[in-house]
Amino acid sequence: MNHIVIMAGGIGSRFWPLSTPEFPKQFIDILGCGRTLIQLTYDRFEGIVPDENVWVVTNEKYVDIVKQQLPNIPAENILAEPCARNTAPCIAWAGWKINKKDAEANIVVTPSDAVVMNVKVFQDIIREALDYTANHQAIVTLGIKPNRPETGYGYVQMAQQEVGGIYKVEAFKEKPNLETAKEYLVAGNYLWNAGIFVWNVKTLIEGITAYAPQIAGKLNELANYFDAADERAKTEEIFPTCEKISIDFAVMEKHPEVYTIPSDFGWSDLGNWASLHDKLNKDEENNATVGNVDMYECNNCVVHAEDAKKVVLQGLDGYIFSEKNGQILVCKRSEEQRIKEWSTK
Repeated sequence: MNHIVIMAGGIGSRFWPLSTPEFPKQFIDILGCGRTLIQLTYDRFEGIVPDENVWVVTNEKYVDIVKQQLPNIPAENILAEPCARNTAPCIAWAGWKINKKDAEANIVVTPSDAVVMNVKVFQDIIREALDYTANHQAIVTLGIKPNRPETGYGYVQMAQQEVGGIYKVEAFKEKPNLETAKEYLVAGNYLWNAGIFVWNVKTLIEGITAYAPQIAGKLNELANYFDAADERAKTEEIFPTCEKISIDFAVMEKHPEVYTIPSDFGWSDLGNWASLHDKLNKDEENNATVGNVDMYECNNCVVHAEDAKKVVLQGLDGYIFSEKNGQILVCKRSEEQRIKEWSTK
């Protein structure tokens, strides 16, 4: 009855040269732990969702990578997007597919490129959310308890407590400026939006039908061809015509029955080098490294050189160093917002 939808279509351009459009960050062992981000995402649902109920929505050019890295899931559960249409069409497609297989399904939707450090706590909260959505026509989102005034995340505003640790959502807030983020932290009822949603398949389909009817219409049309010989051809014809919109704008911000569970399980969306530095072990000089790296008189650096035979760095303070497939990045950590621009030149 439990299913998971892993969204794995992003290109992770902020992590160049580790992450490229041909091989983006969700398929990389970015923590140097022996498992890629999408494998870690799959791992943390062990015991909650059986392999036959694991679904991955990704770009068609990444299908072979997904098959290689997640060999236990059925090939037909890898949904290959002909083009990127943001998260609402992606989730809708998976929902309609799951509904055909299991009309009583209870579904977790999660990104493929986030990190969870305390898997046991995460699993307990996921089970709590699944128990709730199994018996309610509601959406539960996991909100992360903030520990700093973060401007890089959207926020979830909590209202009154409902059941146990579940709260009604008052509003979703876009990424704030620093002053607003400080106010959110002081207020105490604002959580980071982790982009992890739990709902049953009936709620998913009814929500998209009510608040994103264009997408629902396209999926109803496409569903006529599920498991047919021309399903792929019809997917390539119909899916690109879906409205390009996030699930937050399409459904979450409009749905009357959205709830949240305040959570603290060592989450990070690993959206940039700063967040990677935060999650890696550091030496006495606050340097975080992956690979065979020797550092002398260096401070506050983040180094990822897993493929290099050996890297020796001296005298760097507050730098990023990364090497992948012969491509090298060296830049100040304070300038990392420019990496996306540089990588496309």
